[in-house]
Amino acid sequence: MIPLAFDYEVAESVDHAIELLGQHGEEAKLLAGGHSLLPIMKLRLAAPAVLVDLGRLEDLKYVRDEGDHIAVGAMTRHSDVETDPILQEQCGLLAYTTSLVGDPQVRHRGTIGGSIAHGDAASDLPSALLALEGTFVVKGSGGERTVAAADFFEDYLQTALAPDEVLTEIRVPKLVQNAGWSYKKFNRRAQDWAVVGAAAVVERSNGSISSARIGLTNMGSTPVRATAAENALSGASADSVAEATSSADEGTSPASDIAASSEYRRHLARVLSRRAVEEALGR
Repeated sequence: MIPLAFDYEVAESVDHAIELLGQHGEEAKLLAGGHSLLPIMKLRLAAPAVLVDLGRLEDLKYVRDEGDHIAVGAMTRHSDVETDPILQEQCGLLAYTTSLVGDPQVRHRGTIGGSIAHGDAASDLPSALLALEGTFVVKGSGGERTVAAADFFEDYLQTALAPDEVLTEIRVPKLVQNAGWSYKKFNRRAQDWAVVGAAAVVERSNGSISSARIGLTNMGSTPVRATAAENALSGASADSVAEATSSADEGTSPASDIAASSEYRRHLARVLSRRAVEEALGR
């Protein structure tokens, strides 16, 4: 299908983008890579009157070592996140998970900020950033603020971004030396959205698990943390992973659709969480 007619504006700066959003209000949508927005426009699930293109904002394309965390500009292409040596060394989970997004064509055009701002619970990056306890920098007419990943995703395709705000930066803590990580997902075909995914960050101390964080993909209207499994893993031994992750689906609300039933998704959440934690412990 062809999208409904729309006007097109090119943002020359973040402030210019904010100004354009203020002029057009909720009728405007930001265009980053376009791989999330344009398909739903073709399906008439979104019909913005104005598209504000961020593609020329070169100052939002970067990966920087900021001491205790790594800062990633929102317009950084997936392919650059995937191959960045700083991320590969200090936050391998983000680099690896990005390598699983779509196909090479998508990763060479799509952006990390566009994927996050879209807020799709079936997307890989939001659940990884939940497990990493990342934060997002957003800027609007009222100034700049930071939002924790746990507070950013509010409902299906709805985020904490106000109508006049732009996501400018993603910040992820550097993983400590005793931390392992993994991302496991199940999809029906290569390059499909995840039926279910599980991102895990696990820290060990004195032979036992000192902390575990698990972000689940496509287990509700937003990406969610498997808090029951995380609590069960805290202080547990590696031999107790299967038992602890048997509660990974607790508190989730997965949908039933053509890809899988709700009960099958619950089963996958338990299986993939166990596999992710086990792989994280082996790193």
